[in-house]
Amino acid sequence: MSKINNRVFVDIHVIQSLPPSCVNRDDTGSPKTAVYGGVRRARISSQSWKHAMRQMFRDYFDEIDLGERTKKIVEKVAEQIRLLCEIDLEEAMTLAEKIINQTGVDTKDKEAKALFFMSNKQAEALAHMAIVDPIPSKKEVQEALNKGTGVDIALFGRMVANDPALNADASAQVAHAISTHKVENEYDYFTAMDDRSAEDQAGAGMIGTVEFNSSTLYRYATVAAHDLKKNLGDVAISSKAIKEFLRAFICSMPTGKQNTFANNTPPYAVMVAIRQDQPINFVCAFETPVKAKEGGYQSKSAVALAKYAQFVYDRYFAAPKYSFVISMDKEFEGLGDAVELPDLLIKAEQIVYKLLQENGV
Repeated sequence: MSKINNRVFVDIHVIQSLPPSCVNRDDTGSPKTAVYGGVRRARISSQSWKHAMRQMFRDYFDEIDLGERTKKIVEKVAEQIRLLCEIDLEEAMTLAEKIINQTGVDTKDKEAKALFFMSNKQAEALAHMAIVDPIPSKKEVQEALNKGTGVDIALFGRMVANDPALNADASAQVAHAISTHKVENEYDYFTAMDDRSAEDQAGAGMIGTVEFNSSTLYRYATVAAHDLKKNLGDVAISSKAIKEFLRAFICSMPTGKQNTFANNTPPYAVMVAIRQDQPINFVCAFETPVKAKEGGYQSKSAVALAKYAQFVYDRYFAAPKYSFVISMDKEFEGLGDAVELPDLLIKAEQIVYKLLQENGV
């Protein structure tokens, strides 16, 4: 069987408009930007959106199937130790730190020196090893820490600089979202009144500025379902993870300045393609920035995306066998089956399950 037939890639393309907002800030507090096609674009980092997705996962997965990225892994393992035996917190922390150090992860003052991605199953496995005397070898402890991978770790990976043996390869890639058009940041000058100030007292209690922009974004992500299945070891769990990855990528929103701008908007258009050759990012549709003095950017961006996708299918790669689209208008007509979000999630899960089963991945 061809190696290509053993591959299953799920590509997600999203056109989404944000009103005035500051979703993702740089070190100066300004909305992140990037130059693409010779002009300044709004940008939202992949890390920012992946964090929002992981938060949404908590609504749809059992806690045991997920993990946490934290320096407080000693505390995390200690909590599991105390569920296994009646000891005080200080003793549990000592045992937890000892077993964690045995894996090769360095700690200081009962915390990891760097953020560490650990699933709840892995914390439970380490807790069982921590109360064994003598404690298992480094190889055995590392094997336990590499099993029981959480869905989020299987998707987004884990990198441990001081011991590559603990690394976990990511099965998903998330691109930085960029605006399909040129963007200029703006400033909101605001004042806040003191509610207890005297009626005859003029002036504000506080003044300041907030930098923001508004944009229509192109967002892209892909999941190698065959690699995800290798990471998780189960077709059904992997297929569900794909479904929830799609839901979270489409529906989540980073929380930067959310209370200030209330920028919770749904996408204007979504295209999901299930391919078996390779993932394809269509960002080049916007290398020439979309221009829209009237009529806005959403529909024009969707048209540009559809035109570029068809060009790629005509000249480079065959159109995917399975493709689903959501759009307000008919911009994606002919590029996939028109569906609503609930149907898209169900169909994607079913197709990925079928392909992983058929291919014996």
